[in-house]
Amino acid sequence: MDEFELIKKITPSSLSHREVEIGIGDDAAVYESKAGYEEIVCVDTMVDGVHFLSSHSSPGDIGYKALAVNISDIAAMGGYPKFYLVSLAIPSGWNESAIETMYEEMNKLAKLYKMDLIGGDTVSTNGPLVITVTVIGEIEKGKVCLRSHAQPGDVVFVTGELGSSSAGLALLLEKISTKDEGLAQYLIERHKRPKPQIEAGLICSHYERVALNDISDGLANELNEIAVASRVSIDIYQNMIPKHAELHKLHTEWEKFVLFGGEDFELVGTISSQDWERFAQECADHQVSVTQIGQVSQESDIKVFLLSGQNRVPLEKKGYQHFK
Repeated sequence: MDEFELIKKITPSSLSHREVEIGIGDDAAVYESKAGYEEIVCVDTMVDGVHFLSSHSSPGDIGYKALAVNISDIAAMGGYPKFYLVSLAIPSGWNESAIETMYEEMNKLAKLYKMDLIGGDTVSTNGPLVITVTVIGEIEKGKVCLRSHAQPGDVVFVTGELGSSSAGLALLLEKISTKDEGLAQYLIERHKRPKPQIEAGLICSHYERVALNDISDGLANELNEIAVASRVSIDIYQNMIPKHAELHKLHTEWEKFVLFGGEDFELVGTISSQDWERFAQECADHQVSVTQIGQVSQESDIKVFLLSGQNRVPLEKKGYQHFK
């Protein structure tokens, strides 16, 4: 394919934000910044064979997820996404039509949030497909939700349900099976096309102090990051963690999907107990599913504990880590 012809094809015909002065077509994008707001910038790289399997995912699925996981990072800060840039290292086996489909699916997702594609890069490679997405968002000054905001007495909560994405991957890899085609399709869709929790993140930003993380590497991993950043201890009740009603039928160790599987891209966080009821009601008013799963304790230990019946055991970081 011709690099410059491809760039012409993926260049948006119009932009949603007037502050963009220079988009695709120069050495860098340029846009004005609003007074009273802070910019949020995040970047993620996905590699074929590590973060996705092109043999099990369509080009559209890959493009969608590459953008979705970055939008999720903006949600975890309490912000709203506005711009994105895409860098591709394209193997020779990929044709122009497949690449265009990737961008089309990214564009469909971006339109939901009125995001503009403002740049990127395309190169060829002898290795696997590599896609890097940068997303730029904004939030009102002083409203950002940080991992370090948790305090003793806070309510711990999650959005949505956990474990479905990991179960979907296990189905794709034929590590588990089910005769329920509807369930299989649902779980696989949860893995391939996660929904970023932007609405939930925006609601969180309305409150004075909320700690947030998106669940990319597993609930245990994300909770431990909050505990370390805030220097607190966290108690989680296993029977309170939301999950699909049929999940336990798929595998005897289904709890691992919930606690360590990751890639649900829901939000986990803490909020003052005084704000919890109002927060939960505001979420319900906006059709955002939110569940209390524990609390931040008064202990001096910087640990996460899982409570099941009479047992209280440390919940270690066992989510996916690249260099272990």
